[in-house]
Amino acid sequence: MAIIKPFKGIRPIKSKVEEVAAPPYDVVSVKEARDYVKAKEYSFLRVEKSEIECPDEWDVHDERIFHKGKENFEKFLKDKVMKQDDGEYIYLYKQIMGKHEQVGIVACASVDDYINDVIKKHEHTRQDKEMERSMHIDIIDANTGPVFLTYRRENEVDEIVDEFLQKSKPEYDFYDELNVRHIFYIIKDPNIIKRIVKIFSKVEDLYVADGHHRSAAAVRIARKRRSELKKYTGKEEFNYFLSVIYPDNQLQIMDYNRVVKDLNGSTKEKFFEELKKKFKITELKFAKKPEKIHNFTMYLDGKWYCLKANEEIIFRLDPIKSLDVSILQDNILDPILGIKEPRTDKRINFVGGIRGIEELQRLVDSKEYKVAFALYPTTMEQLMNVADSGKVMPPKSTWFEPKLRSGLIVHRLS
Repeated sequence: MAIIKPFKGIRPIKSKVEEVAAPPYDVVSVKEARDYVKAKEYSFLRVEKSEIECPDEWDVHDERIFHKGKENFEKFLKDKVMKQDDGEYIYLYKQIMGKHEQVGIVACASVDDYINDVIKKHEHTRQDKEMERSMHIDIIDANTGPVFLTYRRENEVDEIVDEFLQKSKPEYDFYDELNVRHIFYIIKDPNIIKRIVKIFSKVEDLYVADGHHRSAAAVRIARKRRSELKKYTGKEEFNYFLSVIYPDNQLQIMDYNRVVKDLNGSTKEKFFEELKKKFKITELKFAKKPEKIHNFTMYLDGKWYCLKANEEIIFRLDPIKSLDVSILQDNILDPILGIKEPRTDKRINFVGGIRGIEELQRLVDSKEYKVAFALYPTTMEQLMNVADSGKVMPPKSTWFEPKLRSGLIVHRLS
């Protein structure tokens, strides 16, 4: 059963929240981040992605990068741009993107729940990225970015959240540069906090939706500090990590599409011959996203096509092979286009659905890429089924929107 706990959050003062709150460190490049912070002295990217203030030749694991992040964080506190709450609270984080709304509970999740697989994962982590985040967390002594968790919705939690929202005023309410609205509340009532904690103690599983490297790094640091501590009690703050926990029915997974640089030495005619062995192909009159699962749209030489997977390649009872990302990889990218390791192959790139179908067409028309594939989004049920099976999804299977802002709240480890 899941353990969550309130904590003393470190947050921006109201007048500075729009300047501090920033995109997640892993969705912007160093160049984009440097441009973003030019007019924002207190942008949280100066903490989360502190390499933007360091020489390019420094290795990503150079400790000086993380000490710069710590220096910036301490400056934010010293200048009273951010401050720590007096009590241990739970928070609510509501986001509105177009017609989509989602409300998450901001609390600390348990490292031991992660270790014991109460918190389930669906992705492998990369050792280098895990090490980089571990150094960041350890040196700054805080979870600066939240892990995005989900669970199968509980009516009781929904009722508590809805009632609180109706009766309460938000601490923050602002729009970001993508016109996503971010609304943040503080739950200080100890009775409401106890009710929420108690309900989650009956929730069997939590799932990492986004933030596998942040959660794995938090566990790595907890284990390190446990081994260093002479009088370990289990109640230390490093035994928990910052999370935003959403019910599964509120989350929005967008398509995560692929572009490939060439046809692996094949002619267009030969490529289509191979495709027809496993897909029914229909030419489209205009750019179009797939309308249902196991259908793909493809852009090649100025034309769009619909690819409908033949039944024999779907494997409906297998939680991995039945995923559209697997069908594409196992039947086109690997055997026809020769991309066996999509994580590392330089001939393939991945385009989040937030950028639109037009971006796929633009990339191919620019001649940088030869062919593009648009996928139907992975569903929450598919994600949970994979995690429940103890397996992991292929890389780049899910793209969640809207993204959580960094810097709205921080969890100190000591």
